[in-house]
Amino acid sequence: MLIGELADRAGTSPRTLRYYEEHGLIRPRRDANGYRQYDDAELRVVHEIRTLLADGFGVDDIKPFVACLRAGNSAGHVCPESAVVLRRRLAEVDDLLDRLTGVRERLQDQLKEIRCQMTP
Repeated sequence: MLIGELADRAGTSPRTLRYYEEHGLIRPRRDANGYRQYDDAELRVVHEIRTLLADGFGVDDIKPFVACLRAGNSAGHVCPESAVVLRRRLAEVDDLLDRLTGVRERLQDQLKEIRCQMTP
């Protein structure tokens, strides 16, 4: 399929697909006329990329997941290299949650202080 069809089927734009290609995440074949041709398997890879990006993974973090899919695995997260990235991302999310919990507690304390000052 051509880049426009892949973009339509994946719910993205040709520009985004070219960005993925620049970073080695997707691999088109080139026709004699230079047009990019994509196999159906690339649609699955693009969906994986978009899901991981939406979950906050960086482009470099996504590469092991794509390699895992290309190796014929049923999912991009089942390979050891992907598990390393998953563990690191989980630790980052846990850290963010801890920091957000601290912010939440400070805001609640400030609101309590305001209520105490307003009640006679």
